[in-house]
Amino acid sequence: MKKELIHELFQKFEQACYIHQEVECWSARELQEILGYSKWDNFLHVIQKAKEACKNAGVKDYDHFIDIGKMIDLAKGAKRQIEDIALTRYACYLIAQNGDPSKNEVAFAQESIANQAQKYVYVKQKIDELNLSSEKKLFATIYKRGVNKKVFYSIRSKGDEALFGGFNTNQMKRKLKIPDNKPLADFLPTLTIKVKDFATELTSHNVVEKDLKGQASISKEHIDNNTAVRKMLIQRGVKPEQLPASEDVNKVKKD
Repeated sequence: MKKELIHELFQKFEQACYIHQEVECWSARELQEILGYSKWDNFLHVIQKAKEACKNAGVKDYDHFIDIGKMIDLAKGAKRQIEDIALTRYACYLIAQNGDPSKNEVAFAQESIANQAQKYVYVKQKIDELNLSSEKKLFATIYKRGVNKKVFYSIRSKGDEALFGGFNTNQMKRKLKIPDNKPLADFLPTLTIKVKDFATELTSHNVVEKDLKGQASISKEHIDNNTAVRKMLIQRGVKPEQLPASEDVNKVKKD
């Protein structure tokens, strides 16, 4: 493909980016044109295949393919709403991978969109797995010591409150404008996820080493560990509650 065409397609793709609910997105209608598809129904078929690929990869498709409406101009100043989909960079990558490779536009997208999107999702998944495993380990540890799931969530929230300078889990979600049905960890930057994981692992370790039992002692331990981690961050000039949210990685959520 000629360098001029590659540059033109790259510019079209990047300029079509917009922010939807604080996430970097592309309109499926605009991507349809960029990738050289003349009919929406044909492009919609590619989108459906991309959604399936997303689910098969273990990623929530509704985080990357968001149904929205789009107003178009008709004759005499009239307007009509048509179907559209807000796509993350990862969704664009999957669409390109499932598109018609004989199209120059699709071939471009398969090469240029892929690198950043794939790298981001891989890193984000690994971070999520790490964070999830540490919380599972903590719950498994304290469940044997008189703490049920409801109490565990309370302990976790108090730990977050210590880490985020007074903001508990739900307050941080509101501060970062995270939907109620989405976990806080899905939107935290890498640094915050790492320190939360460290504090959680430390709690798991000390619960066993100190033979802690019951809500009060375990909660205090988790608060103390998150407080210590926060102190270290503050000393290094970082206030975790002031760090911006990541795009729900839905920062393909991105790169």
